[in-house]
Amino acid sequence: MGYKQELRRNFSMMEVFGIAFSIMGLMPSIASTLSYSVPAGPIGMVWGWFIASGFIFIVGLAMADMGSAMPTSGGLYYWTFFYASVKARRPLSFLVGYSNTLGLVGGLCSIDYGFALMFLSVIVIATDGQYSPSYGAVYGVFVACVLLHAVLASTLQRIMGRLQTVFVAANFILIFATIIALPIGRAGNRNSSQYIFAGAENLTSWPVGWNFFIAWLSPIWTIGKARQRPQLCVHMSEEASNAVKAVPYGILMSIGSCWLFGFIIQIVLAACIDQNLEAVVGTQFGQPMAQIYYDALGKSGALAFMVLMFVVQFLMGLSIIVAASRQSWAFSRDGALPFSSFLRVVSERMGFIPLRAIWGCALATIVLGLLSLIAPAAAQALFSLAAAGNNLAWGVPILCRLVWGQKKFEPGPFYTGRWSVPLGWTAVVFLAFGIVVACFPVGGPGPTPASMNYTVVINCAVWLGALAYYFLDARKWFTGPRITLDAELLADEQIRAAVQVEAVELEGVSDKARTTSISKA
Repeated sequence: MGYKQELRRNFSMMEVFGIAFSIMGLMPSIASTLSYSVPAGPIGMVWGWFIASGFIFIVGLAMADMGSAMPTSGGLYYWTFFYASVKARRPLSFLVGYSNTLGLVGGLCSIDYGFALMFLSVIVIATDGQYSPSYGAVYGVFVACVLLHAVLASTLQRIMGRLQTVFVAANFILIFATIIALPIGRAGNRNSSQYIFAGAENLTSWPVGWNFFIAWLSPIWTIGKARQRPQLCVHMSEEASNAVKAVPYGILMSIGSCWLFGFIIQIVLAACIDQNLEAVVGTQFGQPMAQIYYDALGKSGALAFMVLMFVVQFLMGLSIIVAASRQSWAFSRDGALPFSSFLRVVSERMGFIPLRAIWGCALATIVLGLLSLIAPAAAQALFSLAAAGNNLAWGVPILCRLVWGQKKFEPGPFYTGRWSVPLGWTAVVFLAFGIVVACFPVGGPGPTPASMNYTVVINCAVWLGALAYYFLDARKWFTGPRITLDAELLADEQIRAAVQVEAVELEGVSDKARTTSISKA
């Protein structure tokens, strides 16, 4: 790849899967996105999950092909540069890098903000609704959570891989406890199979068909958005042993397990949910999942499950700050981020981790979280940029490979063979459609300022801002991925290929060395 190994390879294939699965935090994420699927009724919950997750698995296959061929922490950004045309590679890789970096930071913001809401919802349930947290209280818990995540990510690196076993166990405990407890609690009041698999509702003013697509936001956000990124496996590739296998299988195992278990969970929820869906969505507890627990298990049961829920949510945040810091570090390694020379430093004393990138992501998260003090709509718009932003970050490198890079693509140990191209095009179409769905107002057409989905505004600001920054200034100095190996470790053929074909910057290679190498061609 041309990158000097700077991060220590601490993670096995199962541990890479563990990080990806824990970041998906299946139950907390489903709980956070029920407001998108419940308005479409059980058919939106069950079949919306199944169909959309199937498409996300196809995206995972396309990513796995490239992850096996070219594993690196800056995967999406590096792949875009490698496969795009000479004229398009720099602006497109710059756009993808910023979109992915900001999406990951937005994901950390949304997860920790969700933790704050879940934590405080326990107090609301315990006081029977007598306590109502202010925006300031929510932000205070949010900041404390972000800082604690940064501290743990900075100090637990040597055991972070082994901790993934704990994270995965906590996820499965919550999943299986929910699957078992809810049907028992609702014994005698469970819904019929007809209602579970064919019950349709429309609590929005959108047509029934489009409302069904809106329900896809639950799996898109749960498996594919900021909280639950399969590309986390890509960002951890430079810390994974045997990355050419660990990365693709980590991606597919994490998506596939969430597809399966999420489908089972949605069936259980559809079987146990009160058929008065409007009351469930508008619950005083603030989250439909809390109401479902309360209806089935009473106050004590709801408290117990919501406590376990915010614990798993916290573990999700710890995993995503690891991912966000690795992406930020990889992008700063190539000089693209502000303060790159500062952020790219790897701390040997703390275990060869991007310590400054970790705290940079934490600071950016705290600043972005200030928008939650303005209004809920502003906060939701900030957090939802992750879904659309990462769809773009996934789709562009896949598209570049299909349009410009087929001759360059050299399969790794994992390869989908003759299905690779049609799977890639299917992934691109689905990701583009996902961006469109993520930008629509959830409640229906004609939104008010309070109900407007500001995702389109924020994402366009990020994308257009990144491109404007590139063409106004960064094009003068941004050269794309840099080879960071010492010149003595590079063969003449590697230098010629890098300079003449890939046009990447070779850090520490003099112009004379370049000229000498090229002259030997």
